[in-house]
Amino acid sequence: MAEDLLPANGDLLAPRYDVLIKGGQVIDPGAGLVGDYDVAILRGRVERVDAGIPAEDADEVIDARGQIVTPGLVDLHTHIYWGVTYWGIEADPVAARTGVTTWLDVGSAGAYSFPGFREYIVKPSRSHIFALLNVSSIGLIAPTFELANLDYLDVDLAVATVEANRDLILGIKARIDAQTTRGTGLRPLELARELADRVALPLMVHIGNGPPSLAEVLPFLRTGDILTHCFTGGNMRVVDPQGDILPAAREARARGVVFDIGHGTGSFSFDVAEAMLERGFPPDVISSDIHQLAVQGPMFDLPTTLSKFLNLGMSLPEVVERATARPAAAMRRPELGSLKPGSIADIALFRLEEGSFTFYDSPMNQRAGRRRLVNTLTLVEGKPLERRPERPAQLWATLPEHQRRVRPPDAGE
Repeated sequence: MAEDLLPANGDLLAPRYDVLIKGGQVIDPGAGLVGDYDVAILRGRVERVDAGIPAEDADEVIDARGQIVTPGLVDLHTHIYWGVTYWGIEADPVAARTGVTTWLDVGSAGAYSFPGFREYIVKPSRSHIFALLNVSSIGLIAPTFELANLDYLDVDLAVATVEANRDLILGIKARIDAQTTRGTGLRPLELARELADRVALPLMVHIGNGPPSLAEVLPFLRTGDILTHCFTGGNMRVVDPQGDILPAAREARARGVVFDIGHGTGSFSFDVAEAMLERGFPPDVISSDIHQLAVQGPMFDLPTTLSKFLNLGMSLPEVVERATARPAAAMRRPELGSLKPGSIADIALFRLEEGSFTFYDSPMNQRAGRRRLVNTLTLVEGKPLERRPERPAQLWATLPEHQRRVRPPDAGE
């Protein structure tokens, strides 16, 4: 009908859309949108995804020819409690240059520090921020040790904190390795399991080097829970010495446990990744574990991490889905990580550069690559994020000695 062609304000001469992203290759496998489409935005939401939308239908046109258009990236493992914790970076300056529009901070804040996280990190941010609450009340104020004193594991206080902040807290986080637990064994994991069950939210468990062993940890994880650092080269790795997938890991995936990368500074091994991919066990989610050290390399940022998996043989739609729709589903926030009409207009534009690049894993093993993703524009709710300088690294944020020679992939040898 003719009235269907009228813009919302009834003015026949007014553009129908606020912004039109035109001429790009849309890649949003989670929404079934892969192809040469234009993306129209109205009032901060995706209004239409179609080919050949007229430029005169929009107030502003963004030329995306030769570029890839994806939903804004959803990073399932980050540390963005800047200035209060050992690890935190600033979210918005990094978002503007990487295409990450949604950050899940995993355990930086415990019950004692969560009010500051809400007030000083979430409120001023343009990008979307959610959190997993650390089972330890002190959170990640220091590099580790937060589970070494069981007095900090106040489950009742954590439950009260979740109930007061359910709009932001989407789950519980526990780092379970030898450094963090420092002799408390599995008791922190038992308490984290109790906490997650009481608040009916997912539990994310970090692994690395035990004790405990991975075999001791996996039985605690249930459908919807997340095993992060799943491609670690530590002794809690998911593969045996021959590179075969541990039966307990296959069982965990079969019951719905989410396997997340969480690259970071020390949690990604090319050898483990290649073994798992060869055996048909790809990650469910590709996340950065970005923090004060990892942003210096060899992780650098989420697009660099995605590029590593492109060069390991995963397809572009596969890696995009694992940084958009899949983490959004793990967070139980399906309105994020999608270009489906009606979705929030969080959008990222990338160039897929061809060349000769060198990528590194955590032990500084090298792999040559021919492709890398480079972000050119990030929009949150339909508006570009301004690129501005990032704060310098904190005084203590020094890479381990073996990683100090690392360079970004475009820097050559």
